[in-house]
Parts: sequence; C-alpha cells; structure tokens
Amino acid sequence: MSRPDPANKFVAIQISPISFIDEGVDEVLDTLQERVGVNVLMIGTVSWLGLKAGRSISHKLDGWPDHGVPEPFAMKGGAYFDPDPRYYANTFIKDYKAKDAEMDGRNVLDMVIPAARKRGMQVFIELMEPFFKYAGHGSVNNVAIPNLPQALEVDVFGRIGGEPSTSNPDYRNWILSMVEDQVRNYDLDGVMWCNERRSPLDQLIVGQAPTDFSAAARREAIERGIDVERVRIAFQEVYQYFQRARAGERFVDGSFIEFLRVLLRNPEILLWERFWLERNKDLDRELYGLVKWCNPDLSFGLNVWNRNHFNPFRKAQWPWDEQTTYADWVKPITYQHQSGLIYHGEQSELHKSILRDLTPQEMTPIMYKLLGLEEAPWDEVVQAGMDPDTYVHGQCADAVRGVDGKAKVYMGIGVDAPRSRADQAVCTPDIVKRSVLATYRAGGEGVVFSPNYASMKLTNLDGAAEALTELGLK
Repeated sequence: MSRPDPANKFVAIQISPISFIDEGVDEVLDTLQERVGVNVLMIGTVSWLGLKAGRSISHKLDGWPDHGVPEPFAMKGGAYFDPDPRYYANTFIKDYKAKDAEMDGRNVLDMVIPAARKRGMQVFIELMEPFFKYAGHGSVNNVAIPNLPQALEVDVFGRIGGEPSTSNPDYRNWILSMVEDQVRNYDLDGVMWCNERRSPLDQLIVGQAPTDFSAAARREAIERGIDVERVRIAFQEVYQYFQRARAGERFVDGSFIEFLRVLLRNPEILLWERFWLERNKDLDRELYGLVKWCNPDLSFGLNVWNRNHFNPFRKAQWPWDEQTTYADWVKPITYQHQSGLIYHGEQSELHKSILRDLTPQEMTPIMYKLLGLEEAPWDEVVQAGMDPDTYVHGQCADAVRGVDGKAKVYMGIGVDAPRSRADQAVCTPDIVKRSVLATYRAGGEGVVFSPNYASMKLTNLDGAAEALTELGLK
C-alpha cells in the first residue's frame, strides 16, 4: 500500500448542529482536529431526521457517548441556517427555519465557518432526500409546513403517500433553491448529497403500493410517451403477486417462476421503473449542474446508500461509471458493525417473495458471490457485522474500479452507527481503525466518519486517529 499524500488529505466527519450548541464550536473543532485528525466538516444544515440533525437516536441500546449532552433532543427539524427569502419565489415552501429552542437566533454556518477557517478546515453542507419522511432515522412526528400534503406522492391506488414527489415543481424548486441559497451566501467548500429513495419495484418488494402517480409525474410520463393507465393496470397484478407471496401462498411453479411470469405479462412496470429512476437521478444531475454554475470550484459528492450494494436490482440500477458524470467524488456507505443487520433485512424482504423457494442459508453464499461480498454466514452476520478487511476493502475496491479514475472515492466509515437490536454487532476502536486502513489499501482517497458525531464515542474515534497516524495523515 502506497502512503497517501498529506497534501490531498480528506478526512471528514458528518456532524449535526446540536453538537456545536452542546459542546461549543471551538471545543468540538479542537477535538476533531487534534484528537482525531479531521480536516473536513460535513454539517447537516436541513433535516427533519434525528440521525442527521439530532443527538444519538440509539442511546437506549448503546448508551450516551463520552461527550455532548446525555439526554434526548426534542428536535422539530428544518433549516439550521437562515434561508434567504430571495431564493424561494418559485415554491410554496418558504418558511422552513428550524424552530428548535436550542437553535433560536443561531445559524450553524455563521457559527462554524469562521472558526473552521482559522484552523484550515473545510466545510461542506450535507443533505439527504427525501427531506420529509415520517418513519425511521429518528424522524420528527410531523412537519409544520402548510400545504405540504399537496406535494406528496400518490400511489397506484390514488392514495396520497408519505414522501414528497420529486416531480412536484414546488418540492423540486425548493431543493434547488435551498442549495443555491447556501452555496451563494456562505463560504463553503462543497456539497454532499444523499439520495435514499425506494423505487416502485423496491416498494413492491417490501409490500408497499408503488408510486409516483401524482398529477405532475403522470404529465411527465405522458410527455415521454408512456401509457400511464396501462402502467397502473399492470401494477395492480404485480402488486397482487407480492401480496400473495408475502402472505405465504403457494404457487404451482414456485415463487420465482411466478414472479418472472407476472413480470413478463406486465412489462409496463419496467418502463415505469426506468422512468421513475431517471427522473430521480435527474434531480441529482440538476443539483450538480446548479452547484457548478454558481461556483465551478465547489466540490459536489454523492453519499451512496448501502442498499445499492446489498440489493441486486439496485446494484444494476446505480452503476459507478454513470455517477461520475454528475459527481466529483462518491462516498459508499459501509457502516461495518451495523451492516450485518442491514443486509439481513434487505435479503429477508426478497425471501418473503421472489426468493421464497430458497432458504436464506441456501441463498446467502450465492448472493454473496453475485454482490461481491465475503462475509459471515446468514445465521451469524447480524451478530458478527461485516469485517473491515473484506467488506470495507471490497466495496472500496469495487467503487475505485467502477469510477475508473473519473471521480474520487471517499469511504463512509461507520462509527457508532445506530443499532436497532441488542444482539447486533457493536462498534469498536479496532473496527474503525481497520476500516480506515482498508480504505487506503484498496485505493480510496479519503474517509468520512458517519453518520453523526453526536452519537460517536471518542474512544472509537481514537481507532481512526491511530490509523491516520500510521498513514502519515495525522
């Protein structure tokens, strides 16, 4: 392994605004720079998710970290900077400043940027779409934005869904405005954008009704020559297949063959899947172009969902080479200790329907081969987690090979990523250390400690510091 060049050091950490309130800006930056070796801050500036903007969301399982305030944060969510009204003329989403009492009168970017500059640290904004989601990630119970339901998706049965439609002009223009507002008004080094959307096929697999049949999406589909009503009818039958399979119904030729049969009988759903996927990716592309138009020197990177390498459909849909056309760098999420359960959950959904003819124990070695994984057996992977020397190294090597020199690879290293089961693998300093070393050994050019400093134990970050010292980066 060749030693990385300290002049090109990229050692980042994702951090929520509350940490700067709880611990003080100078104290946090000194700790991250001097104790850990961080030189890039990725601040969650707009969020309704505790994972991005709050304190630890798994403290009941993991206890509170060895810094910060050891009590829950009653987060309301929103913008943790001051939105500039000039940028929001083309959307009804205008007043979205966070109403959290702790942030009253405060602007996280104004607070942090001057102190970061004095220390030679870079500052990125970190954003994740969908912004409004009502379950998981420590999300708030409601979003106090009037008329928001008018921007939500509609499912195949005509019901308003729980996530906003990326085809809705108000929602889409709001995102573009939000990013333009920040990159024009603040001394930033770049943007990290995360897209965590379930496609219609994804939704079917987990038993949900597919979307997006909102008026705006239907108009866009018709413009592309798609017979929306025929698609809607096709989805009815495919939806019934998944419901029947998940309910345990036996099929004459097995569940997998029945899936192929219903898919071939209704190819329109693949047209819709492609249409939905391209419109979803279009938002990423538009944001890349917007950032570069505002300031060509700003860096734009993609925070890439770990489901993309745990699901064969998503892996096929999100090739690395394509992403290099609208990203300067990619950050594959590899939260090692957490990932055994994530993989287990992903595959369990497939085994409830398409793969129901096989046991997970039978399928796991084959699926590992197909996905390029080499981890613990099915019955042990939750407790073992995924090994940095195989998982982080393998995913980094895969991404490096995929981008083929057209983008950089900064690995998302999990440090105390939230657990949801008591028997799930626990983060340790050794796991973090080996993950950092595996990244550079595989050809990665940087690391991003994730998902949120507020939940990280400093003793586990010490493992990162050891690795960075060995690499000559601290």
